[in-house]
Amino acid sequence: MQLKGNWRIPTEILAGAGRIAELPQRVKAAGLSRVLVVTDPGVAGLPFLASILKSLEAVGITPALFKDLHPDPQHADVLAGAAAYNAHGAEGVIAIGGGSGLDCGKSIALAVSTSRALWDFEITQATPDVDRPLPPIFAVPTTAGTGSEVGRASVVIDTEKRRKYILLHAQMLPRLVILDPELTFGLPPFITAWTGMDALAHSLEAYYGPFYHPIADGIAIEGMRLVKENLPTAFAEPHNADARMNMLAAASMGATAFQKALGAIHALSHPIGARFHAHHGLTNAVLMPYVLAYNRPVIEARIAHAARALGIENGFDGFLNWVLELRDALNIPHTLEALKVTPDALEELAEEAVADPNTPDNPRVANKADYLRILQAAMAGSLVGLGD
Repeated sequence: MQLKGNWRIPTEILAGAGRIAELPQRVKAAGLSRVLVVTDPGVAGLPFLASILKSLEAVGITPALFKDLHPDPQHADVLAGAAAYNAHGAEGVIAIGGGSGLDCGKSIALAVSTSRALWDFEITQATPDVDRPLPPIFAVPTTAGTGSEVGRASVVIDTEKRRKYILLHAQMLPRLVILDPELTFGLPPFITAWTGMDALAHSLEAYYGPFYHPIADGIAIEGMRLVKENLPTAFAEPHNADARMNMLAAASMGATAFQKALGAIHALSHPIGARFHAHHGLTNAVLMPYVLAYNRPVIEARIAHAARALGIENGFDGFLNWVLELRDALNIPHTLEALKVTPDALEELAEEAVADPNTPDNPRVANKADYLRILQAAMAGSLVGLGD
């Protein structure tokens, strides 16, 4: 392997309980007086959101709230948000919420800065110029999973093509991130589980990605350790501030690490999410052991090293068993049937996964037949023979 790579480390992060109180002064210090606050309908109804809006007004900042977005942001959501931004005369975006709120907010910032179609910024293409610099973005995650708060990309659905597009622009990286565990206390246990498994999938696929990036490798190992030691506690004790804080850190670390690579878990998860509207983290969790088993011939030694670092015995087998046991403890289903995936859709899902931009970065080459085999195994709930 040639020891060569391009490495990026993300933005400024304020981590800890109560840090949300620092947001208004940081926005004011950026010279902004009018902002668009982007979030999802669920977060919009929570008391802390009203407190954030009032705290912005208290320092002379006029916020407008945009909350009309789907659980997976759609193209129409972004365009509506861009119209709201322009109508308000906003100068920046505050994105608050899970992956949907964060991705939509970042995409709105991109949309108001270009006359191009959003799809021109799809990750597989050369990034085109924008008409003007993107406005500053402030990111406040309320779930511990996607890590979108430290990323230069966003995921938006093209409803006509029923496809998830990954948009990329360097200026979509938020200027400031606030990781405040108190904002995650109200999460239902199943959302804690699903988003936490998303964080694990990011660090896992980054770690065994086939590129040279020792910085990402170290971050990924620590991200997996934080998930191992804190996700069950956060699931069982939703007001445990330390567990919640560590899971927020794990989510940001996973997204920092996956600048190195993602792989077949995400390549398969994207078309399933776009077609069946399954939660991304849950879909990743269901697929994880099947992709691990498929990749085993080329990642076994790598996963054995990760197992040792995480205090897991018996190498690859021990690591796989830990994933299965963790899923059971979090009430994650074992098959795709639980996500309403139907057998007649498998061939098209496999074909769409081949076209996903994460497929080339999977450590083991995967074609349509390989993906179909993984999907069929995930429907049947069998790990036998996937590594052949």
